[in-house]
Amino acid sequence: MPGTAGMDVPVHAVKGIGARAAEQMSLMEIHTVKDLLFYFPFRYEDFSVRRLEEVQHEERVTLQGTVHSYPELRFYGKKKSRLTVRVLVDGFLVQAVFFNQPFLKRQIEVGQNLIFHGKFDRHRLMVNGAIVKTPTSDGSLEPVYPLKGDVKLTSLRKWIAGAFEDYGGEIKELLPASILEKYRLMPRNEACYYLHYPQDMDMFKQAKRRMVYEELLLFQLKMQYFRKRTRESTDGVSKTWNEEQLQNFINELSFSLTNAQHRVLTEILADLYSPYRMNRLLQGDVGSGKTVVAAAALYASVLAGCQGALMVPTEILAEQHTDSLKSLFKDLPVNIGHLSGSSKVKERRETLEKLAAGDIDIIIGTHALIQEGVDFKNLGLVITDEQHRFGVSQRRVLRDKGLKPDVLFMTATPIPRTLAITAFGDMDVSTIDEMPAGRKTIETYWAKPDTLPRVLNFIEKQTKAGHQAYVICPLIEESDKLDVQNAIDLHAHIQEFLPDVKTGLMHGRLPADEKEEIMQQFAENEIQILVSTTVVEVGVNVPNATVMVIYDANRFGLAQLHQLRGRVGRGADQSYCILLADPKSDSGKERMSIMTETNDGFELSQRDLELRGPGDFFGVKQSGLPEMRVADIVEDYRTLEVARQDAAKMIESKAFWNSGVYSALRQALEEEGILNTDKID
Repeated sequence: MPGTAGMDVPVHAVKGIGARAAEQMSLMEIHTVKDLLFYFPFRYEDFSVRRLEEVQHEERVTLQGTVHSYPELRFYGKKKSRLTVRVLVDGFLVQAVFFNQPFLKRQIEVGQNLIFHGKFDRHRLMVNGAIVKTPTSDGSLEPVYPLKGDVKLTSLRKWIAGAFEDYGGEIKELLPASILEKYRLMPRNEACYYLHYPQDMDMFKQAKRRMVYEELLLFQLKMQYFRKRTRESTDGVSKTWNEEQLQNFINELSFSLTNAQHRVLTEILADLYSPYRMNRLLQGDVGSGKTVVAAAALYASVLAGCQGALMVPTEILAEQHTDSLKSLFKDLPVNIGHLSGSSKVKERRETLEKLAAGDIDIIIGTHALIQEGVDFKNLGLVITDEQHRFGVSQRRVLRDKGLKPDVLFMTATPIPRTLAITAFGDMDVSTIDEMPAGRKTIETYWAKPDTLPRVLNFIEKQTKAGHQAYVICPLIEESDKLDVQNAIDLHAHIQEFLPDVKTGLMHGRLPADEKEEIMQQFAENEIQILVSTTVVEVGVNVPNATVMVIYDANRFGLAQLHQLRGRVGRGADQSYCILLADPKSDSGKERMSIMTETNDGFELSQRDLELRGPGDFFGVKQSGLPEMRVADIVEDYRTLEVARQDAAKMIESKAFWNSGVYSALRQALEEEGILNTDKID
């Protein structure tokens, strides 16, 4: 949290903190007095005295009563002791057990009024690991902080109190008075103090509400500024095209675009027309029609005299997109090219020559499209589908080639708006939140694993009707740690159960060319049942596949289950998803129930976020989510949205950059180096 120079002195300036303690506190990222003052508790010990009848088993509690018996002290081991005393609390005799506090024997007397705190055992009427408390007048909530190294909680509390005494007056207000008044927020210095020392829960909530807004506003100011600088510093090329020709292409489609497709296409076309470089995320559920939107955007780029590129994760997907675009543009003078790692040498050379000469309008391929030796005559639009977030390094590769294309990133993983505006804050976000009319809902069922024979009989009927099935399982081989059916055994079992049905096996340890070959065989119906690990999660379009069986489905998150389910239901026939699972945990059972209740990917992603938290939603390593001190982007999503709107208005206003009212916020951004243009790609 930003502050002023007065708090930027080293932490050892606080009385009682020596060189050794300062070194240990650096492990907790506490280097300055400012860091110490803004190192907030993660919970509070409640030392308000409770009535015995209110207390739950194993709850930490403070009780008050009259000492009924003389304390009994026993020593065991080196310097270890146990002191037991019986206390009359609300008409019951409660045994208080104090470990390693032998001095209490001299202090506790029969008939004395005693307040003590510890973990309550309701069955044995015992308070374990007790400590004696004295009545306090300054509130009953004591802060508990995350600790590292040799730092003790009592020492940290003392140091923070000392820091407030000497430096608390240095905490300056960051927010303009208009915002404090508008949202009725507590002043910054009070909020900081009361987060450490709340008098009651209401005061804690007010302090937290203030600091949550400040933290999210500062974060969104950074994101909005970064977005503005990225947009303005990466000058693009304003494209103009023949509106009538583009509209004719849309009118000639064999289906009508949904309202959502029209909306996002309008947003994308506005970016193409703008003099700034597009940096947009297009998200839409599986089957929502992202490909045709991408095709229309590519066609607009071609009509404007530019080339377009579509990058996809796998070669087979590149082939399918090539076929799809050739079909869409079959009656138009648009030259489609294809480039992948398996392209023959002569074919590759010809494609590269045509690309450099401008004879190819749209090229489809894997990430190899932006590698060395691939030159464009006039690249105007790059669309990347799934898996590849088009990052800074890729933009630099294109810039070094002298190219400034617009960039559109597509994903079929619906991301809750909260996370989209956080993790992708530097991008504009377009969402297709409507499915095309007439699309059949995938029927989803949850069954126990021992029903597998019945499921296989159902698959056999589907294959006899000419359809195909996926069977997905989590692991490749047996694991001592997880009791999970593995793909190899399951494949063998299905072959034995259905000897007349051609069954294939695919997993991550197969060479890439072998995986491609198996997937190709499945796509061409040479394999009827594909047993696989999750390598098919992002991938291929097999309209003939109508059954998705997910073994040990409780091992997957909701987002992953939904992605897997989206592999079927791509044709005109009714499709089915069967979840084989016997979850023991409540959250596992809840995930299975949610999957059977809804096919809406955005609803699922929101529920998944609530169940698992933001770090696990994206995967901790690649989440790109900021570590917040006070805020929680799931719980505080409403505040995040308000902060985003406020930040966007500020960044675009002249007052934010010139008025003294915003000087503290500007300084906060400067301290973090955000206004340094070298940090912007």
